[in-house]
Amino acid sequence: MNAQSFYANVPRHLVAVDCIIFGFQNGKLKLLIMQRKVDPMQGEWSLMGGFLQNGESVDEAAERVLKQTTGLENIYMDQLSCYGDVTRDSGARVISMAYYALIRISEHEQNPTQHFSAHWLELHQIPDLIFDHRQMIADALKKLRDNAHFHPIGFELLPEKFTLSQLRSLYEEIYQKELDKRNFRKKILSMNVLEKLEEKDKTTSKKGAHLYRFDKEKYEELKQRGLVFEI
Repeated sequence: MNAQSFYANVPRHLVAVDCIIFGFQNGKLKLLIMQRKVDPMQGEWSLMGGFLQNGESVDEAAERVLKQTTGLENIYMDQLSCYGDVTRDSGARVISMAYYALIRISEHEQNPTQHFSAHWLELHQIPDLIFDHRQMIADALKKLRDNAHFHPIGFELLPEKFTLSQLRSLYEEIYQKELDKRNFRKKILSMNVLEKLEEKDKTTSKKGAHLYRFDKEKYEELKQRGLVFEI
């Protein structure tokens, strides 16, 4: 007896993955969305996603969708939640596993707009989306904020070299609130996980601002010794 015959009388449903892809550019947290190319709701705004293929896990499917849409691999991705409301997709009974990813926009190997009619939009610019994609974004933002509070995942959105002002702007975007400049600087430097570079960013002033780099190895070492990363 083959495996299929064990479940011959069990209903079958489609399984999809949807990716909430965050980026950070010009001091703003952004989201990558696309115009849907197939019915139902062709032409409407959607998250990046696709159906699970034979022989791949849901994690592999999410990685495939991410690679196809951004050209990037081996980046920060976290499973968000399963969305299985009976009426969530007007085309069929589709169960979706959602993931959120953090990418450095400047590291794109290809322009997703060329292939997917995709756009990077600021959070306040997000239009109406298909199905339950708006709820997925809200859930992803909450998880991003929770994780960023105690883990250095925010650095996944920044270029390798950044100023403290850029770092503060990122966390202000994540938390959607203003942070005290002096207190933020004091707190982040006291953790000793940033390497101060000789280079300066002079795009906003002649004097320039020192560039820093996140020292992941030092963070892991300090973490083993009891460091609690908290912003």
